[in-house]
Amino acid sequence: MAGAFTYAPAIAALPFVSFLVALFLGDRMPKGGALAGIAATAGSLLLSAWVALTVAGGATYNQTLYTFVEGIDTFELTLGILIDPLTALMLLIVSLIAFLVHVFSLGYMNDEGETGLPRYYAGLGLFTFSMLSFVYASNILMAFMFFELVGLCSFLLIGFWFREAAPPSAAKKAFLVTRFGDYFFLVGVVGIFATFGTGAFAGAESFPAIAEQALNGEAEVTTFFGMDPQTWFTVLGLLVLGGVMGKSAQFPLHTWLPDAMEGPTPVSALIHAATMVAAGVYLVARMYGFYALSPTALAIIALVGGFTALFAATMGVVKQELKQVLAYSTISQYGYMMLALGAGGYVAAVFHLTTHAMFKALLFLGAGSVIIAMHHNENMWDMGGLKDKMPVTYWTFLSGSLALAGIVPFAGFWSKDEVLFEALIHGLGSEGGLGTVLLAAYAMGLLSVFFTGFYTFRMVFLTFHGKPRTETARKPHGVGWNVKFPLAVLGVLAATIGFLNMVPLEKLTGLHLSFLHDWLAHGGIEMTTSETYGTLLHDVAGVTAHYPLGELGTTLASAAVSLGLALAGVGTAWSLYNVDEPTEHTDKLGSLKTLLMHNYYQDEYQVWLATGVTYPLARAADKFDQGVVDGVVNGVSSVSLFGGDRMRRLQSGVVSNYATLITTALVVLLVAFGLIGGWF
Repeated sequence: MAGAFTYAPAIAALPFVSFLVALFLGDRMPKGGALAGIAATAGSLLLSAWVALTVAGGATYNQTLYTFVEGIDTFELTLGILIDPLTALMLLIVSLIAFLVHVFSLGYMNDEGETGLPRYYAGLGLFTFSMLSFVYASNILMAFMFFELVGLCSFLLIGFWFREAAPPSAAKKAFLVTRFGDYFFLVGVVGIFATFGTGAFAGAESFPAIAEQALNGEAEVTTFFGMDPQTWFTVLGLLVLGGVMGKSAQFPLHTWLPDAMEGPTPVSALIHAATMVAAGVYLVARMYGFYALSPTALAIIALVGGFTALFAATMGVVKQELKQVLAYSTISQYGYMMLALGAGGYVAAVFHLTTHAMFKALLFLGAGSVIIAMHHNENMWDMGGLKDKMPVTYWTFLSGSLALAGIVPFAGFWSKDEVLFEALIHGLGSEGGLGTVLLAAYAMGLLSVFFTGFYTFRMVFLTFHGKPRTETARKPHGVGWNVKFPLAVLGVLAATIGFLNMVPLEKLTGLHLSFLHDWLAHGGIEMTTSETYGTLLHDVAGVTAHYPLGELGTTLASAAVSLGLALAGVGTAWSLYNVDEPTEHTDKLGSLKTLLMHNYYQDEYQVWLATGVTYPLARAADKFDQGVVDGVVNGVSSVSLFGGDRMRRLQSGVVSNYATLITTALVVLLVAFGLIGGWF
């Protein structure tokens, strides 16, 4: 079984080959190179399953493949593969979603004679390669490299329809906003190498292991700016967090994600479910042994996550376009994952990352099916009555919606409940300000449950229920098997994958049902198990679990409150929008709706910040640079040039002139020395 690791590089290499095939041969291949992409991602999925079976047997893999900088006293730069339970799980998620997106694209992109298909499928292949390589990167520099390549691929695919006005603008915005966060990430990478001499994620010589030893007084590390190790480690963690906030669309770097809906819908499914947005959360999970050493970093992560979950959910309740609602739900759901990580819920975060990948890919592909049927009209108010005309799309979309809303027994219920449960018990059990922050973040996450249930089923009722509100909705365009097959697979997973970790049911029945806990804990690589993280959190951050109603009572009460709020949101949407002729009840919000429709004016604020603050400061700095810095430099050079020019004129080439100058200089020197020595 260990032979699976020998073929692990091919998991990423196969999509890269499909990228090359589509790029150079796609225009001469059927479907623009789509079949090569499907075959490559299917191969990656099979290899990922083989690797997962190997890891299930207790094996792990941490191997350097190539050293491209060595011989430096302090560190070396390498490319390598790290495979542990977390890696194996994420490889399965990415390769499965990529495969289904490639299949779905056959029906979506080829539906109406789309041009540029080789470029599209090449972009998908490169995107998949970049994310898979990022997932099993063995060190933070390699992770940063593929983190950036993921961002480049998103830029290319969001702007696929570059001849239109909106997609290139959205692609540029995504690139610039995420790059802003990545500047901090890059500084953090340099700081980690300068501090620890290594960027390795796992092993006894990894930077999380060295950091723990340094805090215990067992190792010496280099810190800067006079900071003690604890403070400096927090700074490094927050620098890397800047890149995470950009990629995972956390406040305030979330504004690029709704605009990214300008790209093709299958690309949206890939970005939101398994690649770019997932990359940030995965990076924090991969580095969790390091973040667990900093209570301050954990508190900030939890607070950002909780606020983002609520902030984005409120905007989702007023959106009119199908993909816009899903975009804000993505921002909100990744906020839950960050809340879990900050609250010490490492397994809960990975669990929600897993379930969200399935139901969010399903919802975006379901939205794509509706958009095909509606001849690419995305406005929900132009739909209605599609339930009977598109039964496969409706029932699978309903499965994803129930999962997103957190309705038992669908996947989202189990994972979202565990996120909130971890935030609650660790908030109650944590020492000092961390506990207060965790409880505040928990409250925000809990409140957003109601909004999630409401906007999710507002979307369902407006799209599928009631009477058709346009001629297109009365006679929708049909969809083929390549659209229905991915929906069917993901519809089943959205309903069942939550059974991986049924903590409330385990506490109630006494049966062992927390399979994902076992999976993430059994790895043999240091600093990657949930038990290790739990010990670190307790020892360093003072995080412990507190059950005010006993363990069973607290577990069931937390689940009941979460489920009750979700049902209240669904019920409110049912009463307002599950009618033949719905009206926009959000109009009653008045100026608040205007605020929400304009996304709290975040875009306007960022534009003002760029043009009203940053640009004037840059102009002032430029004037200082040109007037003072360049003035001094140019002045010195002008004096030198002037003196050199005058001296050059003395070099006439006439010997008699040289003799006169020498004689004159000798006389001047004799007179000067004579005056000094008193000869005269």
